[in-house]
Amino acid sequence: MSTATSTLPRRAGSKADSAGPGRGWAYAGVAAGLSGILAIGASLSVSAVYEEENLGNAEKIVASLKDATGNLIAFHTFTMLACVTLLVFAAGIRRRLGEQTRAGSILPDVAAAGLLLASVAGLMGSALDTEFIFGVNAPKGELVPEVGALYGHWVGTVPWLWVGAGVAGVAIAVAVFKQAAAPRWIGWVGAILGGLTLVAGISPLQYMAGFTGPILVFVIALGFAFGDRDELS
Repeated sequence: MSTATSTLPRRAGSKADSAGPGRGWAYAGVAAGLSGILAIGASLSVSAVYEEENLGNAEKIVASLKDATGNLIAFHTFTMLACVTLLVFAAGIRRRLGEQTRAGSILPDVAAAGLLLASVAGLMGSALDTEFIFGVNAPKGELVPEVGALYGHWVGTVPWLWVGAGVAGVAIAVAVFKQAAAPRWIGWVGAILGGLTLVAGISPLQYMAGFTGPILVFVIALGFAFGDRDELS
């Protein structure tokens, strides 16, 4: 047997031969971006710790968080949906760019790593949800108010760390403009929204990346799902 044949050949006429990889990964990216946008919106609605009448009063903050239980559940759900679908989108972006960029290019890996970083930020941003969604609804005295106030800050900061999406957007833009890896309009989206997200994430105003990062993922994923007609796979 020839050494060039290291794996078993596919059956002739099989579905895998007649159609290349689909666009499910891009649809996952659409879901990730939309879920991320909704998660940020839900985070904005949990503002007890920032409301003037609650400043310096941990007990009032915890009481306000209790009233926002539904918002917290929505925040958790959308954040976790974004986390898991970003993983699929990252794998698809890596494969898609890898098909078009030069052999050995690190751009597909950088783009995928940026999306994975955004996923991890969301995971950590929702890491305390179970503890405190139930905690703020526990009988008075079971939750230390100051710790509950800290959770309010956590929800309003950590899940906004979408700087990784900015890294992905810029990497995609470079792959487009330097190696024609995708339609140019996708490159412009990556350059503009990715650049804004990256700059915001690097700056002391790092949480501003949460405003543009999910939109970047949503628009680019839409592009690959419906506007990437030159895709080879």
